[in-house]
Amino acid sequence: MKKPGTARNLHGHVVQELGQRIVGGKVKPGEVFPPEETLAGSLRVSRTALREALKVLSAKGLIESRSGVGARVMEEQHWNQLDPDVLAWRCASMPTDDFIHKLVQMRKIIEPAAAAAAASHRSAEQLASIEAALGLMEASSTLDEWADADLKFHDAVLHATGNELLWSLFTVIETALGTFFVLSARTAANFKYSLPYHQQVFHAIRDADAKAASDAMLAMIADSEKNLHPQAVASTA
Repeated sequence: MKKPGTARNLHGHVVQELGQRIVGGKVKPGEVFPPEETLAGSLRVSRTALREALKVLSAKGLIESRSGVGARVMEEQHWNQLDPDVLAWRCASMPTDDFIHKLVQMRKIIEPAAAAAAASHRSAEQLASIEAALGLMEASSTLDEWADADLKFHDAVLHATGNELLWSLFTVIETALGTFFVLSARTAANFKYSLPYHQQVFHAIRDADAKAASDAMLAMIADSEKNLHPQAVASTA
């Protein structure tokens, strides 16, 4: 007799395994997976669990299933890039320079405006949450503690905008941001190197100075990018 949740666990395992193969580049766009019976056998799951997993991958835009053809891997442009699993798989396979560049670009578009909005709309309670996260960053003694506190800081800033759409966006990109923060901090001689920028953002939000908050956030992101790719940034300056 199967234990409760066994089928669901198998289904989740297949989603993870095939998703990582696709996003990690082991299976290329245009390639067709083996027939169900063969693929299920290689994964040691039932055809029912395999079919359920393929439905999930199809909903994420990673594959297309056609009768008589099988499951074909879609071109990257069709992938749901902001899906939490897709982001996690990209990060797990080590982000490419192109992916990091695109993440930085997205941050430059969103976060300075969010910091400005937070300066204009934050409540006392929301300001306290930002300050608490900053305190955790200041007190951190390990890279993991720093990265966790850094995520809390940016999450608190987005919540302080009063815009629930931005809150949801953070939830979606949290994995990618976490990976970015770890990579940036690990590359630096001192993982707390960006603390002054976070302090500047907090002070600007506290003082309700929208422009200063935006400028400080943009400077923080640009500095992180420079820290990750010093030669590339210098060549484009």
